Amino acid sequence: MKKLITSVMTAIVFSLAFFGLVQTAQAADDGAKVVYHVDFKDPTRYSATLTSINNIMNFYENELMEPEIHLVFVGFGLRFTTDDALKGTPYEHDAALLERRDELKGRLDALMNVRGVKVHLCDKTRDEVGLAKDKVYDGIELTTSGVAKIAILQSEGFSYLKIQ
Repeated sequence: MKKLITSVMTAIVFSLAFFGLVQTAQAADDGAKVVYHVDFKDPTRYSATLTSINNIMNFYENELMEPEIHLVFVGFGLRFTTDDALKGTPYEHDAALLERRDELKGRLDALMNVRGVKVHLCDKTRDEVGLAKDKVYDGIELTTSGVAKIAILQSEGFSYLKIQ
């Protein structure tokens, strides 16, 4: 009888431990979904956003988690998705951006093509200034509404980050 009770208790302990680990892993996987929002014009702040994305991906990968990261550009963020000067628009390129454009473009390209970051541009913003679709960097997906895209991703469990 004592042997039976010990066996049952051992089975219960192992079951609880197993299900607890599975639940922890699921919670961690849920946390590996992040959406970044870029609607500002400061190249230094945008650079910090790209650094943050790289850092969070490194963290998740070191934890053996597969991150799913989205970057959504809205409004002034348009400046970081094209080489077009956007002359005559509120989003016109300035000296600070022109000085860093190649570097920032290369880092964005690496995040998309090497790290698998999914990048979206608000098509309403693009259309508002008359920017041709072929002027947007390759690999950037146009989304009808950037803010709606962010809201949808949040409803799917993505954490929202915006670098200040």
